Amino acid sequence: MKLSHLAETLIGSEIIKLAAEVKEKQAKGEKIYNFTIGDFDPKVFPIPVEFEQEIITAYKEHLTNYPPADGVAELRTAVGDFIAEREGLTYDPAKEIVISCGGRPIIYATFRTIVDRGEKVVYATPSWNNNHYTHFLEAEHVVLETKAENDFMPTAAELKPLLKGATLLALCSPQNPTGTAFHKQQLEEICDLVIAENKSRGANEKPLFIMFDQMYWVLTFGETHHYNPVMLRPELKDYTIFIDGMSKAFAATGVRVGWALGPAHVIGKMKAILSHVGAWSPMAEQKAAARYLVQKENVNKYLQHFKAEIEERLVKIYEGFDNLKKAGHAVEAIAPQAAIYLTVKLDLVGKTTADGTILQDQAAVTSYILNEAKLALVPFYAFGSSKNSPWYRLSVGTCVKQEIPEMFEKLKSALEKLK
Repeated sequence: MKLSHLAETLIGSEIIKLAAEVKEKQAKGEKIYNFTIGDFDPKVFPIPVEFEQEIITAYKEHLTNYPPADGVAELRTAVGDFIAEREGLTYDPAKEIVISCGGRPIIYATFRTIVDRGEKVVYATPSWNNNHYTHFLEAEHVVLETKAENDFMPTAAELKPLLKGATLLALCSPQNPTGTAFHKQQLEEICDLVIAENKSRGANEKPLFIMFDQMYWVLTFGETHHYNPVMLRPELKDYTIFIDGMSKAFAATGVRVGWALGPAHVIGKMKAILSHVGAWSPMAEQKAAARYLVQKENVNKYLQHFKAEIEERLVKIYEGFDNLKKAGHAVEAIAPQAAIYLTVKLDLVGKTTADGTILQDQAAVTSYILNEAKLALVPFYAFGSSKNSPWYRLSVGTCVKQEIPEMFEKLKSALEKLK
């Protein structure tokens, strides 16, 4: 039975497909070190207790009716204050902030508001879902495959030949899936390209907008600092839409409180689109978030502990991969910078397993590591990279610290069996 062109051509999530395979193995009683989904195990990383209590209180107050389509005023104000204090950005809660149930609806609304069919959307790979949102709109994919030597972040030199005539540049920092972030100069140079491109366009031409996904911006480690386009080039405020929220910063993926910040004329149209989609965050969660975000001491205490726990896992796993590399195995990792992800490399194509099977491609490598080492990772091709990329995303959101040594014992054993 024939369906819409979109339905017939949209590619399903590779991550969900891999997760289903992992769940099937777990259902059979197999012990799997599952580092696939960009989510948190609430037993390992619970939401802040004060936030949880505010949610319970809000439900006890029977705050279960429809919220305003653009978000309750108290939350928009709290978000504005939170961003102003911690990031130095000033946005009008009434006109320049919209609330949604996490980041996905506001990314969709951003694309819908800005991009028409056939227009150019520039994005780098690996990156999260830009290929699918571009496909939704039947827009033109202008894809840059990034390089390991640049920590898989796009550079101005690479983007420069791609921006002419484009409508949207999709950027993410800290980056999902890589766990890396823009250096200051890297982002400044990209910002200057966008400014120059917009100056070259006529008054009646659509400008080049930036969608800047910073959902992980509070989760930076070591010497890594978070930078954004408006911080570095204030004139880009009229052309930048921020994607942000509580999902990753507070381990609250299922609570569904996200927001977008941007110029009033763009946010206003996004509000209209979202009002028809009905993608609002629940009333009780919005009220609770508004009450929690202003608790500065509790927020600081939670983030300090949360970040330390994430960083400890990332560092231990990075060190484990580094030790395997030093032992002569064809693996590698990029030192932790941000988010809940580690970029790792399993360069095993062409090697032979103990039963004489040659690992012919990266899909075979992924299966071997899952079946032999019981380690589940997401290959970068699930994020738009080429099928033969040997790089993977490792997520620590469900990682139990005590299991890291035994995971590496199994991985080491699996690698030693290869010839």
